[in-house]
Order: sequence, then structure tokens, then C-alpha cells
Amino acid sequence: MRVVLQRVSRASVEVEGEIVGKINNGLLILLGIHADDNIKELDWMVKKVVGLRIFEDEDEKMNNSLTDVDGSLLIVSQFTLYGDCEKGRRPGFSDAARPDKAIPMYKEFIEKCKKLGIHVESGEFGADMKVDLLNDGPVTLVIDSPVRLRG
Repeated sequence: MRVVLQRVSRASVEVEGEIVGKINNGLLILLGIHADDNIKELDWMVKKVVGLRIFEDEDEKMNNSLTDVDGSLLIVSQFTLYGDCEKGRRPGFSDAARPDKAIPMYKEFIEKCKKLGIHVESGEFGADMKVDLLNDGPVTLVIDSPVRLRG
């Protein structure tokens, strides 16, 4: 599982001219699901994202998590995070999970975040989405789940 995470002052996602998800202070999560991912990786990533201390405290140090600042999540599916650009000029996407696996995992990721008391908005899986954001910091991180969890 791969996440590109951006700390945002605001973010929204639009499908066919309509905003389907919108947050203020929080994290924009671009979520890529690998063909071999499992529930252990999903659980690990949810805990990592929600608990990551990347929000500033009163001393302007990154010591606070999403829950500490009462932040929100905007979660957008992003199979292109597993685009292989090694050969040629056109990326290959064979490492990305197929929709029959990716859709339930994407929905489960959202539900697990909600169960932790986080306000969650989301994009629409498989849709042509327009994402708008104001990156705060800027802070952008790429997180890969440990491959050892696939065993």
C-alpha cells in the first residue's frame, strides 16, 4: 500500500463539476493499493496516517497528530501511484490492484479511519477527479507499507 500524504489548510475533490469531498485543516491522502496488499497492510497504514505527528504544536514543532488538531481526511483513490515508468515512455500499472480488490480495500480504509473518530471525506473510485488543495508547509510525505506484512 502506498500513500502520498499532504498536510493541507483546505482540499477538495470534484467529479463532473460537482464537489464530492471537501475538508479544511487536515490531510489529503492519495491512496494506492498494490495487487498483493492485505488487511494487515491496510490496518498498519490507517494507524500510521492517523497517528503521524506532522502538525505543529505551540512551539512550531511537528509534535501533533491528526487527532490532536481535530483534523479531517480527504481520501482519494490513486492507482497511478503504482505506475511503473522504468521502461519506455508509457507507465505500466500491473502492480496496482484490480478494481474487484481495490474498491473494497479503499472503502475499508475510509471506514477504519471513521471508526477512529476522524471526519472523512472521499473521492469517487474510478472517476475522473479534479483535486484542489492548499498544501500547508508545504508538507508532503510518501509512505509505503512494509512488504513484510504481506507474508
